[in-house]
Amino acid sequence: MNDTFKTLRSKRGPYKTVTSVQSSSESAKLNTDIERLGYRPQAHYQLDLEVFSMADLRHRAGKEVRITHRYEFHTLVCVTRGKCTQMVDFKSISCEPGSLFVVRAGQAHNYGQGDDWDGWNLLFRPEFVLSVSTPSRDLKRAPDLERLPEHLILSSPELGKVMDSIWQIREDTLLDASLEDVHALLRHQLHALLMRLSILHGQRQAQEPLVTPASQRFKRFQQLVEERFAEWHQVADYAKQLGYTEKSLARAVMAAMGMTAKTFIAARINLEAKRLLAHTDLHVGTIAEKLGFEEATNFSKFFKREVACTPAEFRQRQRAPI
Repeated sequence: MNDTFKTLRSKRGPYKTVTSVQSSSESAKLNTDIERLGYRPQAHYQLDLEVFSMADLRHRAGKEVRITHRYEFHTLVCVTRGKCTQMVDFKSISCEPGSLFVVRAGQAHNYGQGDDWDGWNLLFRPEFVLSVSTPSRDLKRAPDLERLPEHLILSSPELGKVMDSIWQIREDTLLDASLEDVHALLRHQLHALLMRLSILHGQRQAQEPLVTPASQRFKRFQQLVEERFAEWHQVADYAKQLGYTEKSLARAVMAAMGMTAKTFIAARINLEAKRLLAHTDLHVGTIAEKLGFEEATNFSKFFKREVACTPAEFRQRQRAPI
């Protein structure tokens, strides 16, 4: 299998670290962005999906596997042996054999400090789930990653079936066939795996949520917030772009999340602020600017109102020794 998780010391393999530009005097002192990993394979590995074990990842990456990264791809992590605690956007996830969780593109993820566990990683480009040639009539049947929970606990039989799928995908990445044919096969198998996980999740729910006009409004709003939260802080901006009234948008967000649309936007801004405060050395004023605040004092007031501490206090708490 090709080398895949060398990041800082070597740019080999599908993973590549994307760092922000710094002056020569700052680069040795300041971490100005969360370590970003993009999926950029070497010329000899041209697939848009890869599978590898945690043991393999530790061998390739060394201590870098303990660093918090922000991925530009989706990852499924399945724990098969031992116990560990991983972090996804400040949420601690306790894992044991049968734990499967989804790290979506853009999230900040840390595998944790423990080494006494093993499992498998399946990563793929966001655009790989759907082929560019997928007919519009088939889009509704395509797997939706948003339907999956962040953390799914599998029984022993369920884990066995999921691991059979992952193993088959891994084996098929080594097929000696045309790139187009291998990609088509891997996409089909990934769809089957994601659909299996969706069915398992659905079986754990008392009632499958219905797709309503309100839920569709919320989903469009959620996607737009993800794209524009650093530019647009007002509900009116989103309502205008989406073609909804503020009242209808507010009702949709309340029905889906139990919070106001304004609170939802604020929560997304604060999540990004927390990521930058905890995982970079950027000045508070620079973070404020990146998040669309004209004055650092306005950002500090906003953050304290929402998080109940100042940005500096939050950073200090996150970096305090345990």
